[in-house]
This record gives sequence, structure tokens and C-alpha cells, in this order.
Amino acid sequence: MTDDAADAAGTTPDLRASDADRERVAEVLRDAVAEGRLDMTEFEERLDATYKARTYRELAPITRDLPVAGVTPPPVVSLHKDPVPEGSWAGRVVGGADSGAAPWAVAVMSGFERKGRWVVPRRMNCVAFWGGGELDLRQADFSAGEVEINCVAVMGGIQITVPPGVEIVVRGIGIMGGFDHREAGVPGDPGAPRVIVTGVAFWGGVGIERKKLRASKAERRREREARRGLRDDAHGAVHGAHRRMLEDHRDLVREQRREAREEYREERRDRRDRRRYGE
Repeated sequence: MTDDAADAAGTTPDLRASDADRERVAEVLRDAVAEGRLDMTEFEERLDATYKARTYRELAPITRDLPVAGVTPPPVVSLHKDPVPEGSWAGRVVGGADSGAAPWAVAVMSGFERKGRWVVPRRMNCVAFWGGGELDLRQADFSAGEVEINCVAVMGGIQITVPPGVEIVVRGIGIMGGFDHREAGVPGDPGAPRVIVTGVAFWGGVGIERKKLRASKAERRREREARRGLRDDAHGAVHGAHRRMLEDHRDLVREQRREAREEYREERRDRRDRRRYGE
């Protein structure tokens, strides 16, 4: 985009310039004269225009054809939303998207399970009565930067698994049961969601575990193949070095034998010559 087009598009705001802005432009013009980029007539014309300029739009053209820009306009706020980097927390906090996120999970003499790709609502209630439930948040998206999971375990158990980087706040209690507080107090990563676990465990338990997501079978297979390839390369390099060493040794032995045969033939010729001439 040319500078004129940029001005037409509004990328150079028509804001008022300060005395310091005008002095920076004048300094660039003085440097241009010293380097021979401008003659004195051009310098005087541009310097006069500099001190008469009132806005950035008037200052920008004065040094447009010089190597160093005299004035940098204030940064323009981009209205274009850049794609979220893959694997970042920003892409997993979906912000108010409670649609499709079930706020209840109940297990009465049975069980429930939430794992894989699912949306954790802002507030979720889990009940386990003579049963068990599992919430796996390692691949989940979050409706908000802070979500609350209320757990009630009566003669049953609820297991919550979160990925590393998520902050856990535990406010539940255990009555003749257990409410896990081991993962509480660990600071979260910047931008990571905050999970608050509340509720009560009566003759039951609520467990909270921080655990990395295990790689898929395909990923583990690729890792094994990569390690095997590295081992094969290393073995091949050692085998090749050993083979070259043996070849060098054989060449050396052949050379020594050839030299020994030559010396033996030379000695035989010397003895034959001595017998022939009676020496």
C-alpha cells in the first residue's frame, strides 16, 4: 500500500503534532543535508513546512523519501482478530458459551463420566449417592475464566482430573469422608482458567488430581518410531566406523605383507648375486 493510499485509508490519524515532533523532523532534515541527500534550497523549503505543520498528516510527507522517518504516528488499534495460537488457554476459555454444557451430573447407585472435548459450565453440580463419577478437564473448554464445581458425595466418590497450569481452589469439607486439598494453592499459568471445587463428602470422597494428558496411540507410535530411527542411525554410524576401521586395518596388513615380500625378494637377489660372483 502506498503512503497516499494509507492516508486515504486513515492509517495516518489527523492528530495534532507537538513541538517535539516537529524538532524530530527538523533533525532528520539536518542529517539529510549533511549526508548530501538534500540541497540547501530543498532543506529550507522542508524546514519551513515542518515548523508550519500542525498535524501528523502534514508532517509525514516531509521525510517520506528519506531513509529515516521523522515522525511515527501513534499506533492504530487493529480491528482484525488474529487467530488464537494452537494450544493456548485463550482458545479454551470460550466465554459465556454455556449452551450445550450440562450443569448437572448425577450418579445414584450408578456412575457418570465427562471426558474428552466438552464444555465446563460456569457452575456445575455433581451428586454421587452409592455411586461414582469422573470429571476429566484435560481436554475440556471452559465457559468462563472461573468455573465452580459443587460436589456432593454420599457413600460414593467423585474424581476430578485437571491439566497442569490450571489453578485449583478447594472449599469442600469431608464428614466421615475425604475431600482432597492437595492440589490447592498451586499458581496457575497466565490466562489459564480457575476451578473452584466446593461441596461435601459424607461417608465418601472427592479426589482432585493434576495430571498431563496421555499421548494418543498414534503419537506414541510416532515417538517409538522416531526413537528407533535414532537408535538405528547411531548403530549404523558405529557399525560404519567399525567397518572402516577394519578395512583400514586390512589395508595396512596388506601393505606390510607386500613390503615384507619385496624385502624377501631383494634379499634373495642379493644372495644369488653374491654366489654368482663368488663374493
